[in-house]
Amino acid sequence: MAVVLGALSMLGFSVGLHRHFAHAAFDCGVRTGRVLAWLGVLTGIDGPIGMVRAHHLSHWAQQRHEAHDFFTHRRSWLTHTIWRAHGRIILARAPAFDLGWLQADPVLRSLDRTWMLQQMVLAVPLYAAGGWPLVIWGVPVRVAATVTAYWTLAHLAHRPEGQSARHTPGNDVGWAAVLTLGEAWHSNNHAWPGSARIGLYPGQSDGGWRFIQLLERLGLAWNVRTPETMGARPLERATS
Repeated sequence: MAVVLGALSMLGFSVGLHRHFAHAAFDCGVRTGRVLAWLGVLTGIDGPIGMVRAHHLSHWAQQRHEAHDFFTHRRSWLTHTIWRAHGRIILARAPAFDLGWLQADPVLRSLDRTWMLQQMVLAVPLYAAGGWPLVIWGVPVRVAATVTAYWTLAHLAHRPEGQSARHTPGNDVGWAAVLTLGEAWHSNNHAWPGSARIGLYPGQSDGGWRFIQLLERLGLAWNVRTPETMGARPLERATS
């Protein structure tokens, strides 16, 4: 049960919070977006608005020449895990991001305020179905495993050493591709941030992309963006 719930929450995080809300890689209906957002919130990482804001802030900071170690992952895995899980960084001149389209949805605002409490929405039916053992495995154990895996991937994918020369800064962590539904091909994501497909090359597993294809066939997703439909990358346009 914990594995199934972990896979569903990761699906919501990868396809919903990351590819749809953070990168606008595809369009979908309001209800579909809300369901994906709720599943993503169950990872225990953040609410939909908070996650998108943190994502944009990290991307902005990583483009700066003198970015703080909080964003560049120069420190150890343990240091960054503690920083991200228990701390926050306050910038003197923080950039402003237009998240009005997210904040206009009352359901997403509610999920953002109550993202920690959403585990209780899941815990109640789990208790009814199997008592405390199912609750323990389905909520705290699953959340601890998912959050640890997420920050481990984020750390490895952004370490300054070993950056991929194929595209733009960002490490591929191939051994984690199946578990993260394709999020581990991070150099591709840096190169094509608006692409719904992250595993771009032969042998690169991308379960999130397969799910988006399924949504598209069902009429639940449209305007799906891939490198083939996006034109040249900014770097290529600048050097061509």
